[in-house]
Amino acid sequence: MDVEDGLAALAALAHPTRLEAFRLLVRHEPDGLSTGELVDATGLTQSTFSTHLAVLARAGLVGAEKRGRHMIQRARMERLRDLMLFLARDCCQGRAELCAPLVAELSCC
Repeated sequence: MDVEDGLAALAALAHPTRLEAFRLLVRHEPDGLSTGELVDATGLTQSTFSTHLAVLARAGLVGAEKRGRHMIQRARMERLRDLMLFLARDCCQGRAELCAPLVAELSCC
């Protein structure tokens, strides 16, 4: 991930509705949620939520697949991994013990 991609992902997550929708999708991996379920969870109108979903999709954080009559939205976990690595890269400046607490915290789940 380069700086531009990192900024796009962070900007997409820098809104309460989008952040909560993304976190909800992460919790529902690998099955995902239908767009309707996400709309219901947010309490927004379909058109308003679609705008937020489009921002997440443009940043590569969410992908959709058609299942029958429903569009299933899924968090793109590889993109989340890339973002987390982008943020933490070089954090330890060659000293692994500095990043050990972060790695331990992430490996708990």
